[in-house]
Amino acid sequence: MIHINIVCIGKIKEKYLQDAINEYAKRISKYCKLNITELSDESIPSKINESVIQEIKEKEGKKILDTLKTSYVISLDLRGQEISSEGFSTKIQKIASHGFSDITFIIGGTLGLDKKVLEKSNELISFSKMTFPHQLIRVFLLEQIFRAFKIANNETYHW
Repeated sequence: MIHINIVCIGKIKEKYLQDAINEYAKRISKYCKLNITELSDESIPSKINESVIQEIKEKEGKKILDTLKTSYVISLDLRGQEISSEGFSTKIQKIASHGFSDITFIIGGTLGLDKKVLEKSNELISFSKMTFPHQLIRVFLLEQIFRAFKIANNETYHW
């Protein structure tokens, strides 16, 4: 069975987002083992410059890297490849068929991901060239994982 890990910076505070996450996690559990790891985000000062941004990204990046184990790592990043839902489904199935039963998706904090996390990633994907709140991306990712398994199993959710 495929094991999907989602490592993310920041806690979900909004009940409506937590409800959506819980619903998709329940639906996904039919197809794989799912684990979501929430790591604390660093506070962002009101006066910010490039060195402060880099320092925050490095601190958050270290937390992420400390959680990674042997896994195929996919980071969500604006510079990543955009793919269709069908392509995403195929990607998950190919990764699993090539001996990786453990797939980890990484969602960074407000300022994005540190370069060390990006370098550790097997690949980068982007859901859009638009910028979305990282809390909302978690819901998008879970929905797409659920959709990917429905597509792979020829089930009707996708159509």
